[in-house]
Amino acid sequence: MKQCFYSVVALLGLLALAAAAQAQGPSVSFTAPAVVTVQAGKNGSLTLPFRVGNGFHVNSHKPHEDYLIPTELKLEPPSGVMVSKVDYPDGKDTTFPFAPDEKLSVYTGDFNVTVQVHALPKTTPGTYALKGVLRFQACDNRACYPPKNTPIEMMVSVVPTNVGIR
Repeated sequence: MKQCFYSVVALLGLLALAAAAQAQGPSVSFTAPAVVTVQAGKNGSLTLPFRVGNGFHVNSHKPHEDYLIPTELKLEPPSGVMVSKVDYPDGKDTTFPFAPDEKLSVYTGDFNVTVQVHALPKTTPGTYALKGVLRFQACDNRACYPPKNTPIEMMVSVVPTNVGIR
């Protein structure tokens, strides 16, 4: 009897954890790359890896319809470092049961966003945090969820112009 009681309590605990995870909804995760080095006065390229949770998709940066919420990266560069360009991958045209006659431009699984940065010539050598958020709206085969933000932070190392980068 006692063992049955503990089994029921454990099962209820697992159900509560599963319900809490479902209530949070789908997510897109970010894995910060290693420190990226840029010479003062020069450009550098950063590849930001993202992963859409299993069973979900997010609209691409350029969805086919205006009413769909695009995936968008908003960055707050540190003083002395500028973001000159953000490149998004092309979405994959996919149909879903909720709209079988419509192709949606989406990201699923892993996708990368490339960011071009420029360290100003007089930027003091050092390591700087590049912060921001990826805004997205995720959906599964039945429903779309409210838009969410995934915070990002990565480190950019600025070195003097006369230092070689490997």
